[in-house]
Amino acid sequence: MNILSPPRIRLTIEVVFDLVCPWCFLGTRRLRRALRARPEVTPELVWRPFLLNPEASSAGVARHDYMARKFGGEDRARRLHATLGELGRAEGIPFRFDLLRRVPASMDAHRVVRFAARHGAADAMVDALFLAHFTSGSDIGDHGTLVAIGGALGLDRVALRRFLASQSEAEAVHAENLRAHRLGINGVPCFVVSGRHAIAGAQEPEVLERLLDVAIAEGEWA
Repeated sequence: MNILSPPRIRLTIEVVFDLVCPWCFLGTRRLRRALRARPEVTPELVWRPFLLNPEASSAGVARHDYMARKFGGEDRARRLHATLGELGRAEGIPFRFDLLRRVPASMDAHRVVRFAARHGAADAMVDALFLAHFTSGSDIGDHGTLVAIGGALGLDRVALRRFLASQSEAEAVHAENLRAHRLGINGVPCFVVSGRHAIAGAQEPEVLERLLDVAIAEGEWA
């Protein structure tokens, strides 16, 4: 070890997110870019589930109906998609909203992230789920799709299928969602650094870098 090398800065970064939220996909990619600009930081990402549609059935809802209810019509939705498409390209995200037919319930996808965390693969799983849904139109509420994504990441398909058939981690996901609301988080993504410094929204990487710098300057790392 080079005794002259600076110490690594370890920061815990909690990411409150939902896997059916395109702004969350954009926000997590921007966070990753911010972290690349701070190579001295060794981040520990903690993925905290948030359920935008907690009452959704396991089959999800037709996207057309969902967008009409949420945004008031197709015209507004198309403008939003165009904005997201432009912003996504800067982060390497080829959004394909035209491929999406349903808005899936995200409970099982969040459970899979927790399963992946047991094997040190949560970060890769989150990005893989976002990619599958928003760039391929995959139904991430479907167990077969989730098992295939997990298998592609090297996870045991049989164990994952058995996990999904149970209700394992469902209570924990609900508890995390409730915790977020009790903390006053009503929109995602939300980033919390070192348990103290929080910012909501798909912020530009430069904004996230400043948040990291504040935590570093206050010595809130080990």
